[in-house]
Amino acid sequence: MNLLDDCTILSLVKAPETRERGFRLLVEQYQKRIYGVIRKMVIIHEDANDITQNTFVKAFRNIDKFKAESSLFTWLYRIATNESLNFLEKKKKRFFLQIDDHEKKMANYLDTSPHIDGDAIQVLLQKILLKLPEKQRLVFNLKYYEELSYEEISRITETSVGALKASYHHAVKKIEKEIKGE
Repeated sequence: MNLLDDCTILSLVKAPETRERGFRLLVEQYQKRIYGVIRKMVIIHEDANDITQNTFVKAFRNIDKFKAESSLFTWLYRIATNESLNFLEKKKKRFFLQIDDHEKKMANYLDTSPHIDGDAIQVLLQKILLKLPEKQRLVFNLKYYEELSYEEISRITETSVGALKASYHHAVKKIEKEIKGE
């Protein structure tokens, strides 16, 4: 698929006669990346699919409010990260999950799910990431896996670059400590 620029997609989405086609192109262009970020946060494939769908539904409903002060990518990532964090918070409250219980459940899913691919090192890293506070995990995922700059992450999370650097640094130190302990 050829990647389209944001202006082209936005012009298609904002014109009533091409709105559906434009939005379909937006989804095709960004769905895999959005799903990837969400999946690293919530781990479970089915949950990630649901949150990805919710992200695009929310984007469709609010596309007219998009001011193009950031890229579509940044705007969608902001929606996706907020949806992921809200989902995790609701899940903990709904099931009265203790943090340790939630980590164990997700770690077990990593070991047994047919949807998880990757070598033992990647699975170990995902288990260690589950032990991080959600904001640190989000920053680590966006920086390490998505290779975003701190400035891009700042626009997505609406957090200062300095705070993001500190979160990433703390996450890396915790990961190193866990790996040494394994």
